[in-house]
Formats: sequence, structure tokens, C-alpha cells
Amino acid sequence: MANGSSLDIAFSVTLDVPRFSAAFGLERKFFWGIASVSACTSFLQRAPSGKMACVKLGSKNDAFQRQGQAWFCTSGLPSDIIVEVGEMSFHLHKFPLLSRSGVMERMIAEAAEKQEEGGVITIPNVPGGAKTFELVAKFCYGVKIECTPSNVVYLRCAAERLEMTEEYGEGNLISQTEAFLNQVVLKSWKDSLTALQTCDDDILPHADELHITKRCIESLAVKACTDPSLFGWPITEHGGPMQSPGGSVLWNGISTGARLKHSSLDWWYEDAATLSLPLYKRLISALESRGIRPEIIAGSVTSYAKRYIPGLNRRQSSSESSSRLVPVALGTPSSEDEQKLLLEEIDRMLPMQKNLVPTKLLFGLLRTSMILRVNPSCICTLEKRVGMQLDQATVEDLLMPNFTNSMDTLYNVDCVQRILEHFLAMEQVNHGGASPCSIDDEQLIGSPSMPPITMVAKLIDGYLAEVAPDVNLKLPKFQSLAGAVPDYARPLDDGLYRAIDIYLKSHPWLGESDREQLCRLMDCQKLSLEACTHAAQNERLPLRIIVQVLFFEQLQLRTSIAGCFLVSDNLDGSRQLRSGIVGSNEGGWGTAVRENQVLKVGMDSMRMRVSELEKECSNMRQEIEKLGRPKGSSAWGNVSKKFGFKLKSQMCSAQEGSVSNQYNGNKKTEKLKNSQGKNKKRSPAISNE
Repeated sequence: MANGSSLDIAFSVTLDVPRFSAAFGLERKFFWGIASVSACTSFLQRAPSGKMACVKLGSKNDAFQRQGQAWFCTSGLPSDIIVEVGEMSFHLHKFPLLSRSGVMERMIAEAAEKQEEGGVITIPNVPGGAKTFELVAKFCYGVKIECTPSNVVYLRCAAERLEMTEEYGEGNLISQTEAFLNQVVLKSWKDSLTALQTCDDDILPHADELHITKRCIESLAVKACTDPSLFGWPITEHGGPMQSPGGSVLWNGISTGARLKHSSLDWWYEDAATLSLPLYKRLISALESRGIRPEIIAGSVTSYAKRYIPGLNRRQSSSESSSRLVPVALGTPSSEDEQKLLLEEIDRMLPMQKNLVPTKLLFGLLRTSMILRVNPSCICTLEKRVGMQLDQATVEDLLMPNFTNSMDTLYNVDCVQRILEHFLAMEQVNHGGASPCSIDDEQLIGSPSMPPITMVAKLIDGYLAEVAPDVNLKLPKFQSLAGAVPDYARPLDDGLYRAIDIYLKSHPWLGESDREQLCRLMDCQKLSLEACTHAAQNERLPLRIIVQVLFFEQLQLRTSIAGCFLVSDNLDGSRQLRSGIVGSNEGGWGTAVRENQVLKVGMDSMRMRVSELEKECSNMRQEIEKLGRPKGSSAWGNVSKKFGFKLKSQMCSAQEGSVSNQYNGNKKTEKLKNSQGKNKKRSPAISNE
């Protein structure tokens, strides 16, 4: 072997012509002088990088011609035996066949005992059929043939079937193909893959019996588990140049000094995806037995799923989708049963760990499994996988159409409910059964990245808003999904309020009790000021909910106004301090004046809103009194208790006068802002709030 570029191996085969001619009365001149030469010489050649290796067997020119469904050997002598393989017949001569094959020797001897002229023998179950037997026949005649990774499995299995051992000739077909497999094919990733791809359903039992399939899979597994940067493969076998031990590129055995790019660990994904499902499963099993990392297994299975399962990426073009309907390894479009089997096997091969498979791909698998109506256990497993990483999903992912026969809802809300339950169960396990109420509001709101449970709550609220317009969505199903999210997971209930409002708008026939029951899902204290303003004017909400919203909105406004006064006082004190220390600073004074004006405008708008709320509260109290309720302050207290206000000592009627008096006092207080004792005079009013 010179520089590893070529390997020449010579095989010589000598036929024992006198023994067979004496046994069957054949003439020497029949064999074109086979006895006078070394029968066939073969040269094993390692192909250039990126090309398929091959071994050339035989030395004679092709003397076979095909006419319809028959092959003829144009040796100048009439054929004395007809071999039928499948639908093809071969008009051949006895001696080249019996000198190589034990099976054909026995069959020809049986035909001679029957003294049949122009006998016909039929050889059933030849691996590879007539196409492979054509190469076998040419090998028996010493005609030039090429043994490649594409046909070596067929030739090896056919040689075994025909008993072409060394007993019937030195350098027979079994030894030739075994040498090619072991010395060339199994040492190369590309050639091992090509040979394994030829192990289809017809020849797979024969290949398994001879352990060819196992040897090819082990060869691929060893190479896939090895760091590709340590060797020339797979770079040298995908059209790239050879590599020296130092890592530089070789050209004709000479180092060029150039360096090859580092290969990633997923270099073999695309090649492995060309295998049929049974062979791919065995390859993955071999990789797992060798301890390859789960993320690498998941990456390969993901690549395989994208290749053979259509519709995993809903944004892919129609041309890509149609091309993936035709698997490369199978060659024909997969039937529905084959797609079911493929999806179930992919689910079994995927490791059951979080963040190994993209969330969108998992949703695609789940959506496809529902369309194909695969095994319920497979759907359940996929739902668990999605639930493990639900915080990474989007609302678009959750919008899975309902493929059931009932079609009661447009989207599969039940599936989303089960996925949410899986996520909540996993969250409870991860927190060791700790009370969820231990999560602080600062952790939920103030942290730069929201906790997973908060992200899921936001996701579910968005999903509810999308499915709420469905008129077929029943109230219990909507309530069940919305109520499944824990209270502590929602820092604000604005998203839930939006979903409830959309549902009420799309279901105007709901009664007052149903609407009140639905609105109890949200906490009015957790609505933002904007949401409270919208809810106070929302005619779709029940009266009880509107009263609660107005009450808590008033409290929020009062708290905001009190905060503004404190900020204004602090600003005034700091300005006086700065003026005493720094002296007259025209630029700083102008900024302070502008800030004070902004604060005044904000406080004026708040005062107007408070006045409007007071009028609304007054009108509502009058309406309630007209209905026959008890009058007076105690009556308004009973109303507040009936409507379920959560604050114990805050009564609207009790605070109505204090709010008006406070803001009248505030107007007077603003005139005394330049006095030194202003803060001390106003502190009791603020503390009474």
C-alpha cells in the first residue's frame, strides 16, 4: 500500500479441469483455455476520497447477452444447461457452474442421472434474485465484475446460498466478498453505511444470519461515538482531502500545511437518517449500549423525525413538505399505518429528559399523533414531554385543532388541560412538595426573568383569550382550565380578565349567576389601574363585580395620590436643602419648577377621577336603597360584606366624607408649601388614611 492511496491484492484461482471433465465427459476446448491460465485475477482498489471503493473480480471480457427474459453466453458453444432464477432464464454451460458452486454441482449431477438433454434447473430463493445471479454466473466464467459496497451484501448472501466455498475453488466468491467486507467496507463510514442501506426486507434475514447487518451497525456505532477530530473521517469520506497525523491537509501524500475545519458531533445525523426504520432502531440501540450522551441520541432522532414525518414544521414551504413525504430509505410514500409505527417508534427512542428536544417539534409530533390516531399511550407520553417544558411554548403551539369525531370545540382544550396538569405535577416534584404560597411577590414581579410557573400562567391566559370566541366552548371547560393555574402564579389578573371579557362577549346568553361564577376566577385586587378603569365601564360584567372593581380602584387611586404627596414633600425638602447649600442655581430651580407642575397636573387628574368615583358610589348606594335595603352607614357596610370585600376596615360610606375632606384640605395645604412646618401638619391626615 503506497501512501495509503491504493491497495492491490491479487487472487489466483486454478480450476481442477481434469476431475470435472472426467466426471461429466466434457471436452477441454469448451473452457476457452481456462485450465491453461490462472482462472481469475482481481485487484482490490481503494477509490479516491469521496468515491465508492470496489474490487474487480475476473479478467475476461463480458460474453453475456440478454434477449428479453433470457441471458445467453456467447462463447461459440451451445449451452447445455438452463438455470431459472425468478422470471429470468440463463442459458449456460455446466462446467463453470459446478466448478464453483456446491448447490449447482448437485443439481447438475441430478439432471445428468436423469439423462435429460438441455436440462432445466430452478434455483429458488436466491438473495438478490436474477440481478445478483447474473453477477454470480459471470464470476463463475471469469468475466470481469465489480464488487462494491452496493452489491457486496447480495453477492455474499448469494454465495452462501449457492455454497461457493474454497472446497470448490481457491479464491471463491465467499472468501472474496468476506475479504472485501472486512478489509474495506467495515473500515469506512461511508461504505459501511452504503452496505447497510442495501439490507432491505428481502435480504435482511440472510444478512442477519451471516452477521453482516450487525457488523455494519457496530462499525457505524464505533465511528459515531468517536470524536471525528481525532481521525480523517468523516471529513475524508465526504469529498474532503486526506489528513496527516498533525492535522494538515494531504495532497498525494504530501502535507500542504492547510488545516481542516473542526467537525461537530452531529456530522453523522444526516447519513443515519437515510436508513430504514428497523436498521435505524438497531443503530440507536448500539449507540446507547456504548454510552453515547442522551442529547446526541435526541438530536439524531429529531433529525430522523423531521426527514420522514411531514408537517412537523408548520412554516415549511409546500415543496419541502411534499418532498419529505417520500422517505429516501424507503423509496415510496409511507402509508398511514407506517406513519403510525414510525411516530410510535420515535417516541420510544427519544430520551425522557427536559430540553433535549425542541418544544415546537414535540408539539408537531403531538399534533401528528392526534391526526393519525396513534396508540393512546404514545399520545400520553408526548403530552408529558410537552408538559416538562411548557414554559418554553407559545400560544401558537397550544392552538391544536380538535381532531376528534365529536368536534365539540374548535381547539383541543382537553389536551392543553392535561399538559398543564403534567407541568404542575413536575413543578411540585421539583420544589420538593414545598408550599407554593412561599413564593414572594417580589420574586414574581421584580425578578428580571419570570419563574416558569408565571410564564405558564401568562401562556394559559393568552390561550384562553384565543379560544374564548369559540361558541361551542362550554363554561365548565373554560373555568376548569383557568382555575387550574394557581393563584400565586399570576402577579396580575389582567390577562385572565381579558380572556373572561372575550368569553362574555362571545357568549351573551349566559345568565347572571353564570357570569358571576365566571368572574370569581379573577381577583379584583390584582387588576392594574388600566384594567380597573376598563372593568368599571364594562357593561358585560355583573353588578357585584363592578362594585368590587370600583372599590379597589378607589383604594388604588387614594394610595397613588398619597404617594404623590410624599414624593412632592420629599422633593420640596430636598430643593430647600439644595438651595441653602448651593445657593441660587437658575438651572436647578427651573427643573424643580417643571417637576412640580407635572406633579400638580397628575394630582388634578386624580382628583377628578376620585370625584367621578364618589358620584358613582353615591348613585349606586341610592339605587340599592331603593330596592328596600337598610339605609345609613350600616347599610353600606352590609353591602360591602355581601359583595365580599377582602379589606376589613375600609368602608366606602365611611371613607366618602374623609376623601372629600382630605382633598379639600390638600388644596389648603398647597398654599402653605413654603412654610417650614408643612410636613408635620399634614402627617396626621396621611396616617389616618
